[in-house]
Amino acid sequence: MTSNVNLPLTGINVADFSWFGAGPICAEALAVYGATVVRVESESHMDGLRSVGPFPPGKFSPNVSGYFNNYNANKLGLTLNLNTEKGLQLAHRLAAWSDIFITNMTPRVIERWKLTYEELKKLREDIIAVYQPMQGFDGPHRDFLGFGAVLGPITGFNYLTGFPGRTPNGLGTNYPDYVINPMHTVTAIMAALRYRRKTGKGQRIELAQIESSVAALAPALMDYTVNGRIHERAGNRVPHAAPHGAFRCKDITIKTPFGEKQEDRWCAIACFDDDEWSNLRNALSDPEWSQDVRFVTHAARKQHEDDLEANLNEWTKPQLAEDVMAQLQAAGVPAGVVQNARDCVNDQHLRARGYYQYLEHPEAGHTAYDGSGFRLSKTPARFTSAANCIGEHNFQVATEILGVTPEEFAELVAEQVLY
Repeated sequence: MTSNVNLPLTGINVADFSWFGAGPICAEALAVYGATVVRVESESHMDGLRSVGPFPPGKFSPNVSGYFNNYNANKLGLTLNLNTEKGLQLAHRLAAWSDIFITNMTPRVIERWKLTYEELKKLREDIIAVYQPMQGFDGPHRDFLGFGAVLGPITGFNYLTGFPGRTPNGLGTNYPDYVINPMHTVTAIMAALRYRRKTGKGQRIELAQIESSVAALAPALMDYTVNGRIHERAGNRVPHAAPHGAFRCKDITIKTPFGEKQEDRWCAIACFDDDEWSNLRNALSDPEWSQDVRFVTHAARKQHEDDLEANLNEWTKPQLAEDVMAQLQAAGVPAGVVQNARDCVNDQHLRARGYYQYLEHPEAGHTAYDGSGFRLSKTPARFTSAANCIGEHNFQVATEILGVTPEEFAELVAEQVLY
């Protein structure tokens, strides 16, 4: 692993006992800014993302999941059997080494493994212990099970996604795991590190994922508390813009491993005020329909939004989505291609900024990783190593961090404590 000297978190040690999304993404954010992160799993209890694709062509193993690998760069991998007494002892030794302990396991599991803050404080007085229970450590639902796919519905996101009169669509992904929960946790950790630097004291961070997630719906919650009004599903529309939606463009033909196929293409277009609407009319060469009294003001456009969208679709449909975007952006109209994964990886803007980081993995090969979500001008993130294979760093962590001798290491492997 390349040196992390001069990065802002150099010298900070992290024990990552989390899995799936919210915890590992948070720990990776610490790792790419210099922290030494040890990722703890076991062969009998691997991170579930290791079994989820995408996988490189012709390869399938717990070490090649693009889903898992993307969230675990720059980490040392340790496989530890926590259902054994010696395994728990090593876990506690790792906690004593750590400045930060992170987990998103359920409260019951944390208590069984004696990894509560009260227990960890006995091992290291100034430890910062970070917990991400789905619904918190207390309350009637403390032991409810679930992932991001459960948080979406119970925090109100799913209710708002979809079209009027239709079934809630949901977000199509475990959205809270990827954006809200991990970055709220990183922010809390930075505050706890600052507090420790000033006082010498650690503390417990409890990030109840339900609370972290529901905070993102503040406008809808405020509308209800102030006006008694419940936001309903509105498709792509919003009250303060018209048009505001995704418009069908010219289909394209793409080559796939299974032959050619037609791919539908879309461009998102929005006008938030009359100036942008005027710019859109000019970009369209001010067609007769755009001069209709039904579209003169924002209020009128909202009242006749179906007709507005139908006319605009007639203009976009024969054109390539990229051409629509370029033409409207040049005219001062907010517009963007509705990009798929292929588009994002090949996006010329993201490429020019060097967002995606390409790392060599011993089994998965040369693969892309999401870059840091933020940039520090003096100490930018540094991606130094691909995601760890199962047990890849067992010997290194055991002997260099946990103080295990080579002879003891062999015994621990034979006893299936390190496996």
